[in-house]
Amino acid sequence: MNIMARELEDVPGIGKATADRLRAAGIETIERLANIEVNDLVGLKIKGIGDPTALKYVNSAKTIFNENKSDESSKPKQKTPLPTKEEPKIKKDTGKISELKDLIKKQAECNIGLVGHVDHGKTTLVKALTGDWTDRHSEEQERGISIKLGYSNATILYCSTCDQYLTYHMAELAREKGKPNLYCANCGDALEFKRNISFVDAPGHEILMATMLSGASLMNGACLLIAADEKCPQPQTREHLAALNIAGIKNIIIIQNKIDAVSKEETLENYKQIKEFVQGTVAENAPIIPISAVFGANINLVVRAFQEIIPSPTMNENDKFQFLIARSFDINRPGTSIDSLNGGVIGGSVLKGRIEVGSTIEIRPGLRRENKYTPLTSTVISISQGSNRLDVAKPGGLIGLGTKLDPSLTRGDSLIGQLVGELDSLPEVISEVELEVKLLERVIGTEDQIKVHDLRHNEKLLLVVGTEKTAGTVIKILKNSYILTLSPPICLPEDFIFAVSRMINRRYRLIGYGKTIYQK
Repeated sequence: MNIMARELEDVPGIGKATADRLRAAGIETIERLANIEVNDLVGLKIKGIGDPTALKYVNSAKTIFNENKSDESSKPKQKTPLPTKEEPKIKKDTGKISELKDLIKKQAECNIGLVGHVDHGKTTLVKALTGDWTDRHSEEQERGISIKLGYSNATILYCSTCDQYLTYHMAELAREKGKPNLYCANCGDALEFKRNISFVDAPGHEILMATMLSGASLMNGACLLIAADEKCPQPQTREHLAALNIAGIKNIIIIQNKIDAVSKEETLENYKQIKEFVQGTVAENAPIIPISAVFGANINLVVRAFQEIIPSPTMNENDKFQFLIARSFDINRPGTSIDSLNGGVIGGSVLKGRIEVGSTIEIRPGLRRENKYTPLTSTVISISQGSNRLDVAKPGGLIGLGTKLDPSLTRGDSLIGQLVGELDSLPEVISEVELEVKLLERVIGTEDQIKVHDLRHNEKLLLVVGTEKTAGTVIKILKNSYILTLSPPICLPEDFIFAVSRMINRRYRLIGYGKTIYQK
């Protein structure tokens, strides 16, 4: 076989993205790769190619080259001269850059979820896009899995000359030391602002399915991550796709991650498995993007898909303000004096309306006292999104509200699931609900395909609605619906779906969803 007929992608470990980067650096053939010194290859600073990877690629290329050059075996190797890279000329536009910096500080417009089976790369992808590692808690770092919902923000930028989408973090990674920021590293043109978005990183472990379901209620669109080095579908891949369907999320991007860990043939086989798995589902027509989150391969294509597949929702700011709590915490350090204490912080998403610093808010159900719940009231003293401080919050993105609440009330996510609104504007707290329940044919999330049977009288279920988890007990079975008591009682946002899970093999498994007929 003629070595010139072989492609760089034939070298083990080199995918299309890496091959394109090598060609852009002047290494266009296996022969050139085989004859370059490892140190010289590393010196080209090609993204994803460090010392170990460079050594692996060069040695593999040499093996392929030597096997196919029997008629040239006596020729001495010649060191490949280092290709020269033309420096892009920065075209400064001070006014445009100043405007861009102001836009970056504005509130996010859209929440994009990252879902999928445990260890398929959701948190790693968020880091590649934003630079943030969303597993911030000590237990998450110790166990190496996401336990709580993770959040991070990103700004999407665009270079019209190169027709390239990227995030602010990606632009900073590409920027050479000493060069001004917010310019394209390839052509030198000023980058254009597109929008700010927030990411919701959902845990993939089976025992954390309720947390994933509560995160789905905040998502405007989602990325379903599927690892190329495991058979598709894995149990929670099925469960998370069903959750997206129940939550009504139709704007989905499928991310085939870890292509760096398998061969080209294995990647294609995994791709076929994905296509077969999503056939007939809400994700049937979703694009499938092969990436390596660790090495940053094809991440720019993911950002482009955000723009093309997941639009920002249109919201009415004139509605009565409602805010769904997804996190609550105490920001004070141990040992802080009483005079220096900050009030509790609640984090989540504005469902409708708008809120300003200084506004009075009500939180329901509130605080439990002697088997009765009393609404909490407080004042908003700050609004933030990531490191950006805002004067007003409206629908879009994930928001933190600083309040005058006693920090002991917000500590340890104790207010998750509660609803926030203007005084006397929230729905009544309910402890009983009639649901029209749609059961799935098979239990999702288990290795075995178990048939789902009808709900039974006095059966205890796990119900997730919005970001709230509550126990539901079936007290009455009607012709087309069920009446359940709720413990604890909840304050229910309008038109939200109940996700219904049943205890199966000592785990709550998703078996269906319910729509409210009446509540009290």
